[in-house]
Amino acid sequence: MGNSTNNQVFGSIRQYQAKLITPFAVLGIRTEEDWLTDIDYLPIGTRPLTPKTLLAKEVYRQLEAYLTEPNFLFDLCLHISGTTHQQRVWQAIQAIPSGETSSYAEIAEQLHSAPRAVGRACGANRIPIVIPCHRVISKNGGLGGFMNASDGDPLEIKRWLLRHEST
Repeated sequence: MGNSTNNQVFGSIRQYQAKLITPFAVLGIRTEEDWLTDIDYLPIGTRPLTPKTLLAKEVYRQLEAYLTEPNFLFDLCLHISGTTHQQRVWQAIQAIPSGETSSYAEIAEQLHSAPRAVGRACGANRIPIVIPCHRVISKNGGLGGFMNASDGDPLEIKRWLLRHEST
């Protein structure tokens, strides 16, 4: 779902350790020490940035592997702070296999929570794709939201990722 700030969609003056061009956006990769901390969706046309650190190079490599093979399993050390509920939602999302989806309601039921609370946790995810919040859809099979948006570019990104994983 991406984080709730405009940095997720439109970028900012944040320091990235790499920027990877993809068919749907440029992925801004941020790391701290041995941890992946953020992946931001930057506008198409943003200049790429070759990885500046070994960890950024590994994140870049694994994202490229995912773009080639949608069943690729990420193996990265993640550092994402959040509430206990958010952490539980992110864990549940990571258990959804590539090519499959789960609904906000199903995750809420599993965690004894509410669908809106699951949606808010998805919206607070700062490491999309690796924590695949795009695999969470509405109960009726609709897309639901993405990156705290209900239309526009974020939903196009979600559609692209779901199509990529369904091949």
